[in-house]
Amino acid sequence: MTQFYKLPKPFSNRNATATPLKEVFEQFLDLYKLRSKYNETSLLAKWESIVGQGIANRTTEINFKNKKLYIQLSSAPLRNELLMAKTKFIDLLNDEIGENLVEDIIFI
Repeated sequence: MTQFYKLPKPFSNRNATATPLKEVFEQFLDLYKLRSKYNETSLLAKWESIVGQGIANRTTEINFKNKKLYIQLSSAPLRNELLMAKTKFIDLLNDEIGENLVEDIIFI
């Protein structure tokens, strides 16, 4: 006589109480007060897509310290042009991140 084994059910049913990973990550950032540091890093990672390739190619160094963004540029004319549009540039960066992250920009 042949004996048949019953196979276990596949895990196709999603647990209704499971929390999405994005929500857990957001809670983690808030719990450990890492949100602003995460946003700073995100801004640096997205730098080229935010400002464009022309400015990104002339940016030699970029750092954050005390809500101030320090940008070192290799082009003096570009530095002067960005200095003239400093408030607009700050608004552009803060809108991209969705938080009042940058209070001042220092062009070096």
